[in-house]
Amino acid sequence: MNRQGFIGGSDCVRIMQGHWLELWQIKTGQREPEDLSDNIAVQLGIHTEGFNLDWFEQHNNVEVINKQVELGATIRGVPVKGTVDGMVPREHVSKTELSGPHIVEAKHTNSYNNMESVIEYYMPQMQTYIQLANADGCYLSVIFGNNKWESAYVARNDEYFDSMWAVVSDFWGYVVRGQEPVGIDAPSLSIDRIEVDQMVKRDASKDNAFISSAHDYLVNEESAKLFEFAKKNLKDMVGDNEREVYCDLLTIKRDKRGSLRITTRTQQ
Repeated sequence: MNRQGFIGGSDCVRIMQGHWLELWQIKTGQREPEDLSDNIAVQLGIHTEGFNLDWFEQHNNVEVINKQVELGATIRGVPVKGTVDGMVPREHVSKTELSGPHIVEAKHTNSYNNMESVIEYYMPQMQTYIQLANADGCYLSVIFGNNKWESAYVARNDEYFDSMWAVVSDFWGYVVRGQEPVGIDAPSLSIDRIEVDQMVKRDASKDNAFISSAHDYLVNEESAKLFEFAKKNLKDMVGDNEREVYCDLLTIKRDKRGSLRITTRTQQ
């Protein structure tokens, strides 16, 4: 497959991971793209895509249209191409119209993976396709192994895309100039403010109150577990015919409803 002359969605993932040199060699014709015809993970994803989309439709009560739509545009001087797995139209537009839908991306990953990791990995691709389709967001439909499926809705985030595209444009400049990229580190770009199912993440590392409570939680976690274990054991040692069991340290009394209450001697 000829991968020269444009940037694709999967290319954006590789760029944001810092794999510039290998991708640059492919884009400048110095290396052939990897032959994925014998890659079982890739081929399994291709062959399960139809089922994946059917399952997504069934469990989200929507219709997926315009499957395998090829999109292309030049974004800020960078030629871009992408194939969207499917689209879900807005409620107020005809199901035959392409403008302003929600796109759908179907993925198949291993059973040890999780949705948060899949979202983070494919975020550059999803936001690129959202821009190409002028969509509001992307439904991500994921099969994990052979016994688990999840979906999530990732909202369009122009701020993230602008920051990402600055990196992509930088890479494309190396391709246009024929200049080999050397010493490129993977760019760090947070996805915390991108809404997933209408919710965001927050880094509380600089929130003093949060950090203080987190330390208290960690310091007392084992003590709390031991407390609950001792509390249960004490109550289990009260016989059904006993209204009170006590010692010099505490007392356990049964109320008229049959519930047991522990009171330390210092509380009396």
